[in-house]
Amino acid sequence: MADNSGFIWGTGRRKSSVARVRIKKGNGKIIVNRRELDDYFCRDCDKFAVRLPLKTTKKLGNYDIFVNVNGGGSTGQAGATSLGIARALSKSDQTLTESLRNAGLFTRDSRMVERKKYGQKGARKSFQWTKR
Repeated sequence: MADNSGFIWGTGRRKSSVARVRIKKGNGKIIVNRRELDDYFCRDCDKFAVRLPLKTTKKLGNYDIFVNVNGGGSTGQAGATSLGIARALSKSDQTLTESLRNAGLFTRDSRMVERKKYGQKGARKSFQWTKR
């Protein structure tokens, strides 16, 4: 299901981050917002999360991956990118779906920040109560 330029698309979301992922057969470079993966994500756990779908399917080094991600922080962006890569890999080869699903990479983490309530200091924190 490649488009006119040979890319396969996948979209991932996590917290308030959205990642649009394009993959194409290549030599394994990963570009996130026009920067190398190691330059964009500083923490090792974020780099690991992005590479996890490729390691699970043993396709590390087989695809060039281009990601546009915005919103949220680094952990949310890494999670969104991971989900987008997993979805794009599944579109490129249907036999990979089983291993990605067993690794839990298709599950979208739906946890979001709880909203602040009216008349309170935060989502759960309220102002100090005094009896008199």
